[in-house]
Amino acid sequence: MRIGLVALLLIAAPACAQTSAPIFIPATPAAPAGPPPPPETWLPREGVELAALDKITARVAPLTGRTGQPMRFGTLTITVRKCIVRGPDQPTDQAAFIDITDVRDASYNFHGWMLLSAPGVSMLEHPVYDIRLTGCRA
Repeated sequence: MRIGLVALLLIAAPACAQTSAPIFIPATPAAPAGPPPPPETWLPREGVELAALDKITARVAPLTGRTGQPMRFGTLTITVRKCIVRGPDQPTDQAAFIDITDVRDASYNFHGWMLLSAPGVSMLEHPVYDIRLTGCRA
């Protein structure tokens, strides 16, 4: 009888332990939130510098102008709509939104952004000419 009572208590002990109050585990404090990262700021510039290459004659010409004013190189008309640079607290980069049209062939139009740090990402695909952004100036 005693052995049965002891066995019953041993069997019931884990069940009693499970119904006891849960063990309190304190939550770890959250790491203090630092300041949010600054927004990417691009600063507008009025001047633009481009490099133009005539692939037939190997003539390279620097083109300098203002945003909104058309420039000519060969049969191309180049208009820079916007030229921007990153702020001084950001990694250095410059970009220009450019419209390029060929007066001889309307199928060779370019309308988009050119990046100084990645000229191959968005470039004019023309059989005779190559245009690259070389800088935005104040």
